[in-house]
Amino acid sequence: MASTAITTLSGGLVSVQASLQSRSKTLGLNLSCSKSVSAIRGLKVASNVQIDSSFLGKASNSSLWASVVSKPEEKQVFSSQLQPQASFKVAVLGAAGGIGQPLGLLIKMSPLVSALHLYDIANVKGVAADLSHCNTPSQVLDFTGPSELANCLKGADVVVIPAGVPRKPGMTRDDLFNINAGIVKTLVEAVADNCPDAFIHIISNPVNSTIPIAAELLKQKGVYNPKKLFGVTTLDVVRANTFIAQKKELKLIDVDVPVIGGHAGITILPLLSKTRPMVTFSNEEVKELTVRIQNAGTEVVEAKAGAGSATLSMAYAAARFVESSLRALDGDRDVYECSFVQSELTELPFFASRVKLGQKGIEAFVSADLEGLSEYESKALEALKPELKASIEKGVAFVHKTAATAAST
Repeated sequence: MASTAITTLSGGLVSVQASLQSRSKTLGLNLSCSKSVSAIRGLKVASNVQIDSSFLGKASNSSLWASVVSKPEEKQVFSSQLQPQASFKVAVLGAAGGIGQPLGLLIKMSPLVSALHLYDIANVKGVAADLSHCNTPSQVLDFTGPSELANCLKGADVVVIPAGVPRKPGMTRDDLFNINAGIVKTLVEAVADNCPDAFIHIISNPVNSTIPIAAELLKQKGVYNPKKLFGVTTLDVVRANTFIAQKKELKLIDVDVPVIGGHAGITILPLLSKTRPMVTFSNEEVKELTVRIQNAGTEVVEAKAGAGSATLSMAYAAARFVESSLRALDGDRDVYECSFVQSELTELPFFASRVKLGQKGIEAFVSADLEGLSEYESKALEALKPELKASIEKGVAFVHKTAATAAST
């Protein structure tokens, strides 16, 4: 007989969040689990609390939100202390923005987070108060303005930076670059001063330039660790998985597509030939899907009729990357994600590819993804390199220019 969900546990409805190993590590609602919650890595739970298999999906993908249930004959309220075995402090810089708010909510749901620090230049107190009412274990604290930035960052294990502005009608790419580059500069310098050993996740666009900016700033501060600086390109993977599953009528939970290169326009290169499970595409399908993945951000902007950009899907993708990082920090030995990082896979100093994450950051690069590419992918890879190279150099030049200006004043 199916189990009946507990409506009261220690005085209220409780959801147990569990993080399991899987192939694609996708943050999602498809659950799978063994007989009891006590079997889930990362949680200590009374053995008489079980998970109802009717809520569960296939046993593959990673971050899970599982409901606590009990046997129907045990019509009683259990008092259980649910504690992650490991807990980490995560700081979100730009937490009151369109990405920051949903991202904060998703991170708040992680059982691996004990403290969630939210920073912005304004309006963050209300966001923190709102999130603090969610009955998950992490403590939420707000920090407003430059004077509170250092306290926000001290002791952080993971720092996520969605701060910045989206490109708006009439704004040139140079306008976007100049505004966001300055924001990233200020925040990364604060990270270097207050939590130099943290994993740094940069979402602020243009990622192809903001990651080189961050690297140069960390070098100037003497704390650069290329294994812990990540450009969050997970949204490209999320979109590739979604679009291909829809096109080929596959179960989304099974689909995994590596996306390499960069995080803008033609620098985004989904490797459809490496799709798992194996599936064949016509030449027309390859071109259609590649172009759609590359221009998916525009698809959202147009659908929102100029009223916004891809904030919810970006928050989802960023939360997936945060959860993967936390699992790696917690000792999971099977964590792989695509990210824009310092790399030697190509002649470019930075490149997005699949990497293996560990407690000290990047442990390995999955070079096999770049082997045996299709003719279309090989040509696209060569075509993206000049544009990506220019974006990287633009970021480096920005730091050197601002340093020279500061030295002359």
